Amino acid sequence: MRLHPGETEATGWRVERLSDVVARLRPPGVEGRPVLIAVDGRGGAGKSTLVRRLRPVVTPSAVVHTDDIAWHQAFFDWADLLADNVLRPLHRGEAVRFRPPAWAAHGRPGAIGVPAGVDVVWVEGTGVVREALAPWFDAALWVQGDLDEQERRLVARDGDSPGQRRHVAGWLAEELPFLLREQPWRRATLVVDGTARLRHDPATEVVVGDPDRSAA
Repeated sequence: MRLHPGETEATGWRVERLSDVVARLRPPGVEGRPVLIAVDGRGGAGKSTLVRRLRPVVTPSAVVHTDDIAWHQAFFDWADLLADNVLRPLHRGEAVRFRPPAWAAHGRPGAIGVPAGVDVVWVEGTGVVREALAPWFDAALWVQGDLDEQERRLVARDGDSPGQRRHVAGWLAEELPFLLREQPWRRATLVVDGTARLRHDPATEVVVGDPDRSAA
């Protein structure tokens, strides 16, 4: 698996049932509010795909995408917006309806919403597993994968125009030092192989490994 310098590969890769993974992510004693699980990984790692597979295991559950928080805000400078307007009310057991300032400024309709009474909220996006947000989450997943495959997926999804290449270059200029500083692959409860090399049934199983915490 080709990784960026400084990222360490998980150990003990194995196939587990999706239901067993969700059970491992649930801490005991959470009452009166949803379980909050962060799902992090580089662009093209398979974060959104993983959440789509995990959601049916828990009913009801909801998803918050940090891309919606960061829209016209910043690549990574959005932790306070997420904590104050989404995670804090969820910890109080309240519903969420948050319209980020940039949405109003740029005329984007709608709002980020989470209904009251859901069992689990998955918060998905690059940069969500960070020290500043750790107290808000009950568990965290890092989706790790081969860079060549991730880059292929991004080109297939977003194209390879000059404008897109400039966007990717600007993103990487911030992503690489940010993730190297935060090292979410060490903070995670479990690591998921987003470019899974072990045979498994994607409908019911996932390939997971244990974080390398040797330098945490």
